[in-house]
Amino acid sequence: MIVTVTLNLALDVTYEVGEVTWHAANRVSAVAHRAGGKGVNVARVLHAIGHDVLVTGLVGGSTGEAVRSDLAAAGLADALVPIAGETRRTLAVVDGAQGDATGFWEAGPTVTATEWARLLEAYRGLLDDADAVVLSGSLPPGAPADAYAVLCGLAAEAGVPAFLDADGEALRLGLAGRPALVKPNRDELARVTHHADPVEAAEALRAEGAEAVVVSLGAEGLLAVTAEGRWRAAPPSRVAGNPTGAGDAAVAALAAALVAGHGWPDRLEQAVALSAAAVGAPLAGSFDEPAYRRHLGAVRAEPVSGSPSPT
Repeated sequence: MIVTVTLNLALDVTYEVGEVTWHAANRVSAVAHRAGGKGVNVARVLHAIGHDVLVTGLVGGSTGEAVRSDLAAAGLADALVPIAGETRRTLAVVDGAQGDATGFWEAGPTVTATEWARLLEAYRGLLDDADAVVLSGSLPPGAPADAYAVLCGLAAEAGVPAFLDADGEALRLGLAGRPALVKPNRDELARVTHHADPVEAAEALRAEGAEAVVVSLGAEGLLAVTAEGRWRAAPPSRVAGNPTGAGDAAVAALAAALVAGHGWPDRLEQAVALSAAAVGAPLAGSFDEPAYRRHLGAVRAEPVSGSPSPT
């Protein structure tokens, strides 16, 4: 079983618009509401590709009830910890003319020390049956700044590989927990390391505690920097659509491939193929199955020159 942890869950609202005109009224052609947050997106993809997955995190209020109802409707089991605050909402506006999306994210509810302690207690119990854990997204107000370091450290003590997908201080402090893998995008990596070169920046994260680093490079694919070597893989052609959730699909593929015992080139190829297929789907947490199969047959991971630095 793979456990996904989303501390700052959301109810995702997606507007589809033929063409967005800023500073004017826009008519929405379609609206979707569903449970979201990066870890939930990962769980949806894992469930779709046949993995046993469990969603945990913090949830509250009427929006939280809507989130839990949607998870159940999607066939996703949860062990969510209730809190007093109201679960946040996110809004993604998909511009059909441009083939991209713009997002508006609420901050999330404030978490108390007691609620955080309950989350830790529940998480420890889930590690007993976990093959891997995925820790994704922002921290809600009130959560400890080193929350991810604590969660990664508990997973390491239990012998469970932890995947961390976070930004800024949450990522930087999380490295102290020695996650098995971190997956920043290019901008997140530059912000936390101040290195312009992604290979140098990834090695800097490894020196701080990450066992492996996979960097999202947008249309240029993924870069993996690991103790076993460095590889890069890209989609065979540019994919138009909604990139929201593409990184989450990549994390799902990486976690699934690790649990299945695949080597790094295979992991990277599956992650690129699945993330590209996610861009072609209208909602985060979904992917285009035929496109995934096509991409998987065309994506090839190529070695990147240079030896990995010891950790």
